[in-house]
Amino acid sequence: MNVHDSERLSGLLEDAGYDRAAEGTAADIVVFNTCAVRENADNRLYGNLGHLRPVKDANPGMQIAVGGCLAQKDRGEIVRRAPWVDVVFGTHNIGSLPTLLERARVQREAQVEIAEALEHFPSTLPSRRESAYAAWVSISVGCNNTCTFCIVPALRGKEKDRRPGDVLAEVRALVEEGVTEVTLLGQNVNAYGSEFGDRQAFSKLLRACGEIEGLERVRFTSPHPRDFTDDVIEAMAQTPNVMPQLHMPLQSGSSKVLKDMRRSYRQERFLGIVEKVRAAMPQAALTTDIIVGFPGETEEDFEQTLHVVRESRFAMAFTFQYSKRPGTPAATMDDQVPPEVVKERYQRLVALQDQISWEENQKLIGREVELMVSEGEGKKDGEHRRLSGRAPDNRLVHFAVGDSEEPRPGDMVTVEVTYAAPHHLVADSGIRNLRRTRAGDAWDARQGKPVQVSKPDVLLGMPKIGVPAEQPAPVGGCCDT
Repeated sequence: MNVHDSERLSGLLEDAGYDRAAEGTAADIVVFNTCAVRENADNRLYGNLGHLRPVKDANPGMQIAVGGCLAQKDRGEIVRRAPWVDVVFGTHNIGSLPTLLERARVQREAQVEIAEALEHFPSTLPSRRESAYAAWVSISVGCNNTCTFCIVPALRGKEKDRRPGDVLAEVRALVEEGVTEVTLLGQNVNAYGSEFGDRQAFSKLLRACGEIEGLERVRFTSPHPRDFTDDVIEAMAQTPNVMPQLHMPLQSGSSKVLKDMRRSYRQERFLGIVEKVRAAMPQAALTTDIIVGFPGETEEDFEQTLHVVRESRFAMAFTFQYSKRPGTPAATMDDQVPPEVVKERYQRLVALQDQISWEENQKLIGREVELMVSEGEGKKDGEHRRLSGRAPDNRLVHFAVGDSEEPRPGDMVTVEVTYAAPHHLVADSGIRNLRRTRAGDAWDARQGKPVQVSKPDVLLGMPKIGVPAEQPAPVGGCCDT
């Protein structure tokens, strides 16, 4: 969700006449889009603001803006602690940024504007997308849950749903621009439709996305186990372009801890969903979020989390040590777990999950997989003369091009997996098949290259394998539940 908001902020500034600062040059405007889920987010913001103070002193015309969840929470405190900040805006009024910057420039004083209700859906604002071939589409904002560890509902507000027609119109417009993959976003994405009284609205939306010609891949994040219904599983299994990937936050395997977290499901419910997903889509890859050391967590509770991890065989888990956040009920609970105990449990959980991820990835050696070629995801690709791509289930695969024509980001390639690590795969036997796509054409156009229009995209059949690759997602934050 924060990445999506950041693209909208960039689009707003470009629409207002600003240009992105060239690499290595000093920017006239610096915008921080913040998260408030964990304490280190606060520390990083104020640390970065401190580093910018001498830069601004040397360039008085420079402007600094702070938005997002931390701005919504701290409000005027940001200007008090960092009086060189020019603009503070909240999660509900990101569309106000250009106006606030201009007002701060004219009035020569900081502007703090925190709206208490949503002014515009982020997806209705201009956007500067980082990718030419993949896009985020917000279907809802806010959350109606009351998890005791999470401050996001207080900062993002109650759930607000977009009308299905508006969502589908945006998706079609993106496909016209060359996008072939969309990710549907919501704090609690599968609760979509609760505002207008349709409990099956999300499964209907998935099926409708399947009817959009040229849209090859549909993903969504993040669903809540409480709202995960059989019709969603059926829609995923029966809609070819909905990818066999499911990120479903567990948070804890202990029913007692889940009750203390107000998660509104228990271990049996979670494992039941996993069983149904596996039955409908044997090739599906599941990822999750887990908090270690929630207040009152005992060794027995933690063992229950390890049990669920072993039973679920997650492709990957985003694991976090509990972080006390002021303003949440959990922050004042008794029986806070000692940090040294939390750290030891965390290390055991990570070791178990890494072993499972590695074992599951090793099963895929020798299999063919179709990848959407990605950009900038392989830190050592240049060193090893490889490119990178995402499997249908979002697994990251580094592949050798060999003697084949080099594909562009957004093109599709078929490769054979030759090596497995816990968090990525390698395919070093060359490209078996290259399919140039309209998404690749769109990437060429962004680079200013001559574009030879590729053949129309073809919807894929059901893919064969799946395990997503690691990507950052904060617990209980703006992109998970």
